[in-house]
Amino acid sequence: QVQLVESGGGLVQAGGSLRLSCTASGRAFSSYSMGWFRQAPGKEREFVATISRTGVGTFYADSVKGRFTISRDNAKNTLYLQMNSLKPEDTAVYYCSADSRRNMVVRADEYDYWGQGTQVTVSS
Repeated sequence: QVQLVESGGGLVQAGGSLRLSCTASGRAFSSYSMGWFRQAPGKEREFVATISRTGVGTFYADSVKGRFTISRDNAKNTLYLQMNSLKPEDTAVYYCSADSRRNMVVRADEYDYWGQGTQVTVSS
């Protein structure tokens, strides 16, 4: 098992930046493909980005491509999401997730473990 804890959320103006972190504990972090998802009020959980176990491979939702960057530091057991050029529509609770069996999947139901989420609010 792995435990995930997100941090770094907050309130930012449109056009600003935030960096989210997800710290893992438990089973070896490098054995998991990781993902970021988000959920706005009244909406379903939405895929944002995913990264391979080594960090070499990444994939993004079209809505964040070119603005967000997913990365990981396996030595620090930490996943990151750098968010630039933020828009009000990026407002949501952001969750990190871990997948022990597959690689770089985009469906939420294919991830095994989830953090508690961190709130990101972008004001216009």
